[in-house]
Parts: sequence; structure tokens; C-alpha cells
Amino acid sequence: MESGHLVVPGARLYYEVRGGGPVLLLVPGGGGDAGVLDPLADELAGRFTVVAVDPRGYSRSHLDGPHEDQRVEVHSEDAHRLLERLTPPGEGAYVFGGSDGGIVALDLLARHPGRLRRVVAHEPPCVEVLPDAAAQRAFFGEVYAIYRAEGIGAAGAHMLAGIGGKMKELPDPATLPPRAAEMVARVTANIPLFMEHELRQFTSYRPDVAALSGVADRLVLAVGRESRGHLPYRPAAELAAQTGGELVEFPGGHGGYTEHPAEFAKVLVSVLERV
Repeated sequence: MESGHLVVPGARLYYEVRGGGPVLLLVPGGGGDAGVLDPLADELAGRFTVVAVDPRGYSRSHLDGPHEDQRVEVHSEDAHRLLERLTPPGEGAYVFGGSDGGIVALDLLARHPGRLRRVVAHEPPCVEVLPDAAAQRAFFGEVYAIYRAEGIGAAGAHMLAGIGGKMKELPDPATLPPRAAEMVARVTANIPLFMEHELRQFTSYRPDVAALSGVADRLVLAVGRESRGHLPYRPAAELAAQTGGELVEFPGGHGGYTEHPAEFAKVLVSVLERV
């Protein structure tokens, strides 16, 4: 595996590259970084040149100035610049994004479809496309208010209860191999930044349905089988209906790509290689 940095407006992005074949960019969910995607990236590296990134402001991707509210469009421009750096001339790239990373993937496809072969957005929390968007917006506002009043633990429990998940403690770094322990420490430090500067900002993003409809043959909306009947499933299903993009169920729930990497990778490869 190799790592590098890319200077972009306002930040210096850290990324990792492994494997060989067509470029596949992995964008983690809110508060995550490239290390969160290690198990999935390792499964995919036999078929793809897998690029995983720390989104700006998190972990090893430092901002030029103080932390500030994040914008989906800026993150997708970061992804575009990274693909322009790493995709060989004349070739196309694939993109997978999970949760907030899925929102970034959607915006990237809407704005820069030219060199993208296929984009898979796994349970992007684009609640603005839902009929009850106002209620969901209020829910994420409640999560933020609880975070400010009671801290991360209470806010996380309220959010997971609302989306149908279960609270899982991050493992004790002392029990993990060094690379995994470092990842847990980084992600733990990222959580307050996510709560303050990304949670409400990304969930209030409205995808460009018209633009996505024009490239629906390259769009896959991914959902977890365990998410059926819960909030994370609904925006992806609604976007598939609105854009004509394919809706595909994957193993696990909202974090299926970290919890079931081998099974998840098999489905992802089959989806990507249908191009």
C-alpha cells in the first residue's frame, strides 16, 4: 500500500492506494477515514486500484484554517481532483461512498459524470428527498441539540435509535493491532467535528435529481438488507424511484461494508463489473 497527499483549495488531503486494475475510489461515512475502509479495500484490491481518502478536516487531511461547517459540493470537488490525479489518461473510474460518503458520490456523479464508469451510493442520508423531510430534518436537529447539551454518547444513542440501529462501542485500542488502534483513535477524535460541522449540513443536502436521471445507467443506490423498514433505507429507495437508478440490496445494515467486508465486496464487484 502507498499513501500520499493532494493539496486542494483550503485543505491537504491524505489518501491511500492499494491493488491494481481500474481505479475505485472509496469515500467513508461521516467522521470516518481511509482506515475505516481497510477490510473492504483489502477485499477489492485484487480487482481494482483502490483509493481510500480521509475527507477534508478529518484525521490526516488537514484544513488550512480553523474547522468550519462542511459543504457536500466542496467534498465532491475534492474527490474529483483526487480522481483526476490518480486515474490514468483515457480511463474511467468507479466510486463507492457509504452514508455521508454516498452523498458525496451522488454530487460527484451529478457534477462530473465524464470519467465515472459507475457510482455506488450506499444508504446516503439525503432525507430532503423524502415526503416527511421536515420531520427528518427536525430529528437530526434533535441529535445535534442533545450533543450540545449532553455530549456525544447521548446524541449517538438518540440518532441510532431513530435510524433503527444499535449502539456499538468502539473497540479498546489496546486490544487491537497498531494500525487498527490508530484508526479507532483518529475516528474517536473526529466524532465531535462530525456532530458540529457535518451531521446537519450533509443531511440537509438536496441531490440534483435531474442531473442524476441523465446518468441513471451509471448510478446504483445501495441499501442494507438489515435496514429494511428503517430510515437509512428510505432515501436510497426514493432516489432510485426518482432518478431511474438501480436499487441493490447488500449484506448487513448501514455499516455493512465494515461489518461484512468479504460478502459486501462480492456484491459490490458484481455491481461494478456489470458496466
